[in-house]
Amino acid sequence: MTRQASKLGTLEDAAALIPDGTRLALGGFAIYQHPMALVRELIRQRRRDLTVVGSVSGNEIDMLAGAGCLKTVETSYVGLEKYGLAPNFRRAVEHGALEMIDYPEVLSFDRFRATQEAMTFWPCDYLGGTDVLNHNPRIKRFACPITGRTLYAVPPADPDVVVIHAIAADEQGNVLFPRRHLLPQGLDTTMALGCDTVIVTVESIVSKGYIKRHADLNLLPSYKTTMVVEAPFGAHPSSVLGRYNTDDRHFTEYAAAAKTPEDFAAYLQKYVFAPSDHAHYLDLIGAHHLASLLETDTL
Repeated sequence: MTRQASKLGTLEDAAALIPDGTRLALGGFAIYQHPMALVRELIRQRRRDLTVVGSVSGNEIDMLAGAGCLKTVETSYVGLEKYGLAPNFRRAVEHGALEMIDYPEVLSFDRFRATQEAMTFWPCDYLGGTDVLNHNPRIKRFACPITGRTLYAVPPADPDVVVIHAIAADEQGNVLFPRRHLLPQGLDTTMALGCDTVIVTVESIVSKGYIKRHADLNLLPSYKTTMVVEAPFGAHPSSVLGRYNTDDRHFTEYAAAAKTPEDFAAYLQKYVFAPSDHAHYLDLIGAHHLASLLETDTL
């Protein structure tokens, strides 16, 4: 048999697949398991005019907004949960520098299901009486051809590129997910299975034999992945289920810095532009501190 080609790349290689103006989906949920190493690389390379389509968004959107990378965001929520609002995102929207297109949370998930099923819209029947219809003209009212009831057609997510962060993959792009997984990991697979260009950053690269021994965890097979990048702690400061916890210290520092453009510019200089790459970023955070975040769960 012919050996399958390696799909290993660097963060720089992955960012090259996301040019200015890309319609991008970033995996994760709220402040959990976002592909933050690649987000920082996009900022380092000064990407512009990105449209990010998501479900429940957090620091990944706020960082990109503060760095001037975004044109449009389509999601249900952008915030930092217990660390407060998303100040960069809020300022950009209030000043007209960033367009926000609102969708309800469940329908934000369903938009990716529509893309996966190659549907031109996702039907729903529960938007009547909400302000979403007043502020989002992309959602269309129609009569059900079977019952005549009023339904609403919600456009699919249709990202050009999907980026997720996972626990492990082999160099051919077979990606493993924890046996015990939650909604964010389930949504990540839905996003990835519905897109032709899928970048996966992972905590570690494992052997083909390891994949075979854990075949039941291979929810994203190699034929669906475009590139795999090894990025330990690649979701930091957000958490990775079964690997490490949210970095409370760093999120507190981030939330304080994001309150003003000047302080956030200093944050970007310290954590994005000054480190030459992800390894130097981890050095800056510190090995001892990163080790303190580790969980002991296994696959």
